[in-house]
Amino acid sequence: MASQLFVPFRALGFISNHVPLAIHTTGAETFVSTAVGHTFHQHTCSKLKLIFVGSMEDQAIGCLASYGMHLITSIGSKMKLWNRGKEVREFLGHNSDVHLILPFGHHVISIDEVNEVKIFEIETAEVYSELNFDISTFRITAAMHPSTYLNKILFGSHQGSMQLWNIKTNQLIFTFKGWNSPVTSIVQAPAVDVVGVGLQDGGLVLHNLKYDEVIMKFQQDWGPVTTVTFRTDNIPVMASGSTSGNIALWDLERKRLLSTIYNAHHGTVSGMEFLQSQPLLVSNGADNSLNVWIFDQPDGSGRLLRSRNGHSAPPTLCKFYGSSRHLILTAGLDRSLRLLSIVSDHYSTELSQGSIVRKAQARDVRPEELKLLPITSFFAEDIHENDWDNVVTCHVGQSVACTWSLQNKCIGKHKLKPHYAPKSATATVAVISHCGNFVLIGYSSGHVETFNIQSGLNRGCFGNLKAHDGAVRGVSIDAVNQNVVTGSADNTLKFWNFRSKQNHCTILLNECVCQMVYHRESSMLAVALDDFTIHVVDTDTRRIVRTFTGHTNRILDMAYSPDSRWLISSSMDMTVRTWDLPAAKLLDCFLVESAATSVSMSEVGDFLATTHVDNLGVYLWSNRFMYSAISLRPLPPNYQPEMLAMPTTGEQQIGGQILSQPHGEIVDMLQLKFKTPDQLAEELVSLSELPRSRWHNLIHLDIIKHRNKPKEPPRVPEAAPFFLPTVPGLDFQFYKDTQSNTSTEEKVAASKQISLSQVRPKSNFEECLDSCSSSGDYSPLVAMLETMGPSAINTEIHMLGSEEGGDVKQLLSMIQFFKCQSVKRKDYEMVEAYLQVFLKIHGETIAKNADLRSEAKALLDLQKETWSRIQCLLNQSLCLASYIRSATV
Repeated sequence: MASQLFVPFRALGFISNHVPLAIHTTGAETFVSTAVGHTFHQHTCSKLKLIFVGSMEDQAIGCLASYGMHLITSIGSKMKLWNRGKEVREFLGHNSDVHLILPFGHHVISIDEVNEVKIFEIETAEVYSELNFDISTFRITAAMHPSTYLNKILFGSHQGSMQLWNIKTNQLIFTFKGWNSPVTSIVQAPAVDVVGVGLQDGGLVLHNLKYDEVIMKFQQDWGPVTTVTFRTDNIPVMASGSTSGNIALWDLERKRLLSTIYNAHHGTVSGMEFLQSQPLLVSNGADNSLNVWIFDQPDGSGRLLRSRNGHSAPPTLCKFYGSSRHLILTAGLDRSLRLLSIVSDHYSTELSQGSIVRKAQARDVRPEELKLLPITSFFAEDIHENDWDNVVTCHVGQSVACTWSLQNKCIGKHKLKPHYAPKSATATVAVISHCGNFVLIGYSSGHVETFNIQSGLNRGCFGNLKAHDGAVRGVSIDAVNQNVVTGSADNTLKFWNFRSKQNHCTILLNECVCQMVYHRESSMLAVALDDFTIHVVDTDTRRIVRTFTGHTNRILDMAYSPDSRWLISSSMDMTVRTWDLPAAKLLDCFLVESAATSVSMSEVGDFLATTHVDNLGVYLWSNRFMYSAISLRPLPPNYQPEMLAMPTTGEQQIGGQILSQPHGEIVDMLQLKFKTPDQLAEELVSLSELPRSRWHNLIHLDIIKHRNKPKEPPRVPEAAPFFLPTVPGLDFQFYKDTQSNTSTEEKVAASKQISLSQVRPKSNFEECLDSCSSSGDYSPLVAMLETMGPSAINTEIHMLGSEEGGDVKQLLSMIQFFKCQSVKRKDYEMVEAYLQVFLKIHGETIAKNADLRSEAKALLDLQKETWSRIQCLLNQSLCLASYIRSATV
């Protein structure tokens, strides 16, 4: 295995890509499916809640199509049918990648890259028919089924023409000349015989297929038409998407542009569709977003109703937020600060930067131009989250640092401007004190200034105006606001007094400081240098206590484990390394596909979060050390790391796989799982796992029955019903009365009859007792007793007596059972309860029989030995507890 510590768990932040969405309706709920790399997601349109995630495929999904309650996807040259995220069947037959799918009745039509058309039967996945087109004269780019046209399919081509085919007879019906521009989209209009055609030159055409006439034509000003859709709620409106991210709405009655949704997506509008008979439009884009628009404005324009989006550009920073184990703060090149939830994507959100859209519309610019520049450093502290701003960020080329409020999910009210540093300086790093009151910001000019985050006021600078001669690369402050450590590009590490802001110690390093990470609980400071080495400094003694070498390229980020025993580092050499601080050894190392730009460990230590170059998601790695018993061995100096697969949004198959240890030892994961033994030590006793009522009620069963016994016997009603049986004769008498008047002679005669208890068959309990007594293994008997209730156990113990059909041999076997359990010392309190009831019922019989009496005496000796050992351990524990309590008081 590539890593002995981490295994892929899940990828967060993926919503959609360039593949157009697919919508299908089931009952009253409508679902939307989007492709996410090698898998797909299904959301509900009502709340955009993620409900299903498909399994991972070998290749990326090329296109999606809905078929009733099912979903059809293309993966390379094959297609698959899915139901509720589970694969139903597979369609094979193409030799190249499928780029277009069209469900048609009980068939599905697919077109691949070499222009080969195949028609499959959905139920059998067999090829029904095939069509061949010359790619040089008619390369298919769009396809649709005209409404009411039986067995007819309309194909659009890159050459601009369209052809109507009968797929049952494989005959060409008619050829439409087109409009001298490649066809990008064909959609059925609400009117019969009319289709909407989108062209690559931005043209939109409503064409009548029956008469081959153009009804109306529009021109889109933002480049090619990527998708077209019509409203189906009796309002004649057509919507078109563009590569610029704008959505145009066209009034078909007045034949003009109705309104425009500017910047609906940050890039190409991949797909969109109006919901059936609703004024709702669902759209997705390559910017990793899924939006629902509602058209309820008086002028017919739309507004954003709900959305689900992630980073549209790769995130560069990620950190677990405060003491929470399920919230991650991320910042990316898309100029956004986001909060991701591990538990549910429904709670993930982007922190607002104000009314950017309204300001952009007023200035006629794109909203991205008004956003803050990309974040280079941020720090969050949750101690005063509900009181004031608790996040501070530094931005590319900016001297002003911004504050944010995670309570309000928006940017804060303060802009921290430098007072001593020049305006040309750039804020490079920021940190918030543990108390949540102060912000320390380092600048490229060498200045380090302090601000009050509540008021935004400047509280001075460190040193004589400048703290360093070079750019400040790292700032840290301890948990009690006493000491501050700063690292710079001038090869120095300086220690400052927080109140006096005077330097009292300086450590000269061999290279420039690249990055610093501080663990406040242990006072350990990790310093990465430009020579690819890591120094660990004890800030209490101000000494370098560890030096780690091994990275062969620039170190990008570092993170401590919660107990500060591990230091995790990522580098441009594509490796993620885990260092053992007490042993000063490399504990784990693995390769990733792209360099990890940021790493962060959760407060519990169960997950490692990473962001990577050219990846839009945040990846979670599960810490195997938290869930299984693994032997951690330091890696040899010449260890060659292996590639570890990246986490995905689909299902992970990690259980039972073969793990390769660094020294060549092969270990099965299932064998590494720790199992608690049944008995920790022979001198200890083990209690049963049964609830207390199962054995405690058995002891007091007589009291419980007496308490539940009715206070008065049932009374005979004065006016007895007519249906009660009577005795024939002169005197009117009920049959029950004759029972009470039975003569003494009859009772004596009945007593001489043979009782059924004398000839009754053995119960399952007695058979199990005899079997265990002969074999010497009483485990089956214990298992049977654990499944029985108190009343059933009491009855079975009663049945062991001679009065109920038992014999002395069974009583002797029962005593042997108690002796065996006393030796094993298992299920102590349960066996003691059974023994108490057994002696209470059969005590006189045991006292009269010599064999039973001798066995009972041996059992008594075992009981005394066991209890004396338990009592000694209890007394030791009580003495120790009393001593500790008296010492602390």
